[in-house]
Amino acid sequence: MTSVGLLAGPKVRLRPREESGKAPRGAGVELVLLRGFELRCGDEIVPLPMSAQRLLAFLALHDQSLLRSYVAGTLWLEASDERANACLRSVLWRLQRSSHRLVEVTGRQLRLAQWVRVDVREIERLARSVIGGARGWEANGRAQELLADDLLPDWYDDWLAVDRECFRQLRLHALETVCERLTKAGKLGQALEAGLAAVAGDPLRESAHRALINVYLAEGNPGDALRQYRLYRRLLAEKLGLEPSAQIERLVGSLPRGVPGQPATER
Repeated sequence: MTSVGLLAGPKVRLRPREESGKAPRGAGVELVLLRGFELRCGDEIVPLPMSAQRLLAFLALHDQSLLRSYVAGTLWLEASDERANACLRSVLWRLQRSSHRLVEVTGRQLRLAQWVRVDVREIERLARSVIGGARGWEANGRAQELLADDLLPDWYDDWLAVDRECFRQLRLHALETVCERLTKAGKLGQALEAGLAAVAGDPLRESAHRALINVYLAEGNPGDALRQYRLYRRLLAEKLGLEPSAQIERLVGSLPRGVPGQPATER
């Protein structure tokens, strides 16, 4: 096996990966893909060319060994096979010159070094544990903060679209679950933060608006609940030409619809 690597990079406080034996030379490197790309080692951020960033992100999101030809053909989609493979060799050569091993090369296959920690994997585990009903995340009150960021939001690569949408759906489901559970527990301030984060993640997502409206109702703020409903109704009509579901209509059905300066029948 040949190992390819880099100098140190960005700091993300994640749970260390459990490994037997002595940590390899690249241990301590953390790859950050939420909000934007960063590579950290300790307190040091490692600058990388975009080609190296794309390779590391691609390998991190697949989390398995991949054929070199598949990696090259996906990352350099518009290039010929010969040119794409040459670009991949160039990136690997640059990484190989540095002191921290980031990519494992075995024959015709590549994968991100298994000791490199990736923030997306950590947050995916958190989201699935929350959705699955796990307890304990309420203790630090940071679940909604950790789930608030999208995957590489300023990248426009076609290969990233499916991974980004899968992660977005997972984290929004988790945020709604956090909001609902905190509302039931009477922790309304934290529930409000989670609900607002879910709505911000997708303003057209009705389940997020319902979770937030339930927080307002639990707080005894029917005016805020009704404003939230009207905001959602207007967005849905303007963007998609649709009407809210019967489920959210029932949720606000008992609230008075009249406000100063507007007809009482407005919905």
